[in-house]
Amino acid sequence: MSAVSWIDEFPARIAALDAAHLRRARRAVVPAKGAHLLVDGTPMLAFCSNDYLGLAAHSALAEAACAATREFGMGSGGSALVSGHSTANAELEEDLARFVQLPRALYFYAGYATNVGIIPALVGAGDALFSDELNHACLIDGARLSRATVHRYPHADLAALSALLAASPARRKLVITDAVFSMDGDVADLRALLALCERHDALLLIDDAHGFGVLGPQGRGTLAEAGLTGAHASPRVLYMATLSKAAGVAGAFVAGPGPLIEWLVQKARSYIFATAAPALLARALQASLRVIATDDWRRTQLHARIDQLRAGLAPLLQRTSWRLAESRTPVQALVIGANDEALAVMEGLRARGLWVPAIRPPTVPEGTARLRIALSAAHTEADVAQLLHALAKLAPHA
Repeated sequence: MSAVSWIDEFPARIAALDAAHLRRARRAVVPAKGAHLLVDGTPMLAFCSNDYLGLAAHSALAEAACAATREFGMGSGGSALVSGHSTANAELEEDLARFVQLPRALYFYAGYATNVGIIPALVGAGDALFSDELNHACLIDGARLSRATVHRYPHADLAALSALLAASPARRKLVITDAVFSMDGDVADLRALLALCERHDALLLIDDAHGFGVLGPQGRGTLAEAGLTGAHASPRVLYMATLSKAAGVAGAFVAGPGPLIEWLVQKARSYIFATAAPALLARALQASLRVIATDDWRRTQLHARIDQLRAGLAPLLQRTSWRLAESRTPVQALVIGANDEALAVMEGLRARGLWVPAIRPPTVPEGTARLRIALSAAHTEADVAQLLHALAKLAPHA
């Protein structure tokens, strides 16, 4: 018998994370005005939040939540299939389906729980699942839980996906993809993906966590931007999006054909066996949908900040080995390379009152540690100019 228990190994394992510059730390934050936060008590200008439209502190959402608390109380008290499905939650699902112009929607308490629940409900042992290699962890974990045969295809490589689909003998095939990839910010070709699914009798699941509220007419998402909603909606597409980013609240939903959504109600374990989200969140989200649909100026301002950042970084990129990933979304990835260098730039920004997270493996591939710059309608032109000035000071000189 070994004299040292494996449980005693954790301090050394944590030390190994430190040595590889891979240990992560939490920060205690308090929202301040605009894109500013108090971080561990220190004022910071934040470029790390996914609050893309600046709605998390919107008064209409707060007022809706307060009114719902007086009407419904705080908690839901049970799972949706027992007593937790409030009239507010039911109305939210109708509003979500109408907003994304799909037949029916199902509201979950969290985005991660949505994907790890719906994927195993759709496919299982003996079925085939096809996943973009840069998909988010919740899609990857949902695929693993399904027990289906998983085929990973190179990022956005439609030819490789087509070959995998053609070679698969499985009767049930599911293709899963981010719509906007969370660490690079590029957008999947949804029309081409759907064409492949139609050719090979596959179902397509789209995770639009970072496109909902931002892309498409009135912020209705990437599926609407691709012209695949309403009268052009496909019976072989499920559209999932989170409500904690551009919508500014919490939770997620999946929308699509009525029979598929009903199947998920009956079979998605993370829906069936979880306490339903409280009504106060549903009411806040209903208010959020109204703001998203009417405040086009928020998207206009957001895209102006995206253009400003990309134009401002161009001279810096010409004189360094840094690379800016191609993206027209709020996710702007400034690829630095080495873990320690990315951390050093992050710390240099922090010392100047700017919070921009360094993203390292295993979240991104080895050698591509980066600053993930998240832009928001809450950022001003002066905010982005301050970031650009700091990056120019911190960049290596040839």
